[in-house]
Amino acid sequence: MALLHKLPATISGSCCIRNLARCSLVLDAASPSLHRTFASNSTSTTTPLLKTPLYDLHLAHGASMHPFAGFSMPITYESQSIVESNKWVRNQAGLFDVSHMVQHIFTGKDVTAFLERITPTDVKELAPYTSVYSMFLNNNGGIVDDIIITKHADDKYYIVTNAACRDTDLAFLDQQNKIHRPIDISHEILDGWGLLALQGPRAAEALQCLTDFDLTQLKFGNVGLVPFNGSEYWVSRTGYTGEDGFEISIPNDETLAFSEILLGQSNSVVKLAGLGVRDALRLEVGLCLYGQDLDETTTPIQASLSWVVGKRRRVEGGFNGFDLIADELNNGASRRRVGFLSDGPPARQGSRIYDETGTTLIGVVTSGLPSPTVGKNIAMGYVEKQFMKRGTNVLFDIRSRKRPGTVAKMPFVPTNYYR
Repeated sequence: MALLHKLPATISGSCCIRNLARCSLVLDAASPSLHRTFASNSTSTTTPLLKTPLYDLHLAHGASMHPFAGFSMPITYESQSIVESNKWVRNQAGLFDVSHMVQHIFTGKDVTAFLERITPTDVKELAPYTSVYSMFLNNNGGIVDDIIITKHADDKYYIVTNAACRDTDLAFLDQQNKIHRPIDISHEILDGWGLLALQGPRAAEALQCLTDFDLTQLKFGNVGLVPFNGSEYWVSRTGYTGEDGFEISIPNDETLAFSEILLGQSNSVVKLAGLGVRDALRLEVGLCLYGQDLDETTTPIQASLSWVVGKRRRVEGGFNGFDLIADELNNGASRRRVGFLSDGPPARQGSRIYDETGTTLIGVVTSGLPSPTVGKNIAMGYVEKQFMKRGTNVLFDIRSRKRPGTVAKMPFVPTNYYR
């Protein structure tokens, strides 16, 4: 049957949690283009912005709200600067509202085969109640969106996609469905549901206070149906900061109350965190932001994400863009995503990269900012493959001046996942 976009009325076993909030964009607060960058990701300046279930809570805590992907989202809070918030999440626990992300439920006897056509992941062998990072691929192997797939059963999956990619993703799914008909798949979108990301080394301690469920059973990437005060929510041990943490999917009418209980019960441990600090946290651990570090012209291999292509899939193929991706796996890609360190003015998105002589253009920066944790400027970008070796000296074009940088190992900050 055709993909059906339905809205379930209540939480049920069909909703399984995933890992993440991938499109929570962001620059550091010091960026003069902060508001302009967020506004560019909104749907329209004349279209009323959507609100997450925590909109009023954000305002009550002094949030600076900006447009992002059609939503009014918190960037910073008056109680903490981005640097202070970064340190808090790295040492305590931050609560992020990522309810703007699109939560999907896919069911049907053909859903595994369909997902293996449009992603390079070994979906078939994925264990139930586990999540995996993946991506929708177009026919040229380009990344339509990066996503999290959570498997409930061979005929049931929960997928989270980026808010800014919603229209593109739905058009892509409908197109792929038409190409591969006849197909038995039902597709639901959990519009209005809350999605919270509790991140930091004390996240488990804070969340454990609210449930009798033993959270130590959940390792990184595991998912569980966890009881909280008479309700049950799908909780995934995952996140977008590199720290231990959880993502929690909650029906709209329960999201605010749950958040207030979590903040109230552990106010010395958990603080609200906005999208501004999220950008620094994700970049410090080398995670990509769709629309900056990934797009439809970029393959997983070029993005240094070859590990998303399952071992079985590398042999059997059968997914969009397989021939091109297989060639890049065997022979290397013409360009690669790498990390950089530098001093002085930071290299930011769009900065051109030159070789150390300053005469040859070799790439472009896709994300960059001063790292609160590292104490240096960090950046990611794409360079021609002969310049990707760690330690290679480069020059960044920053305000028409060439500034030195070095290709560096990622992640810049070690991850702290619970395994």
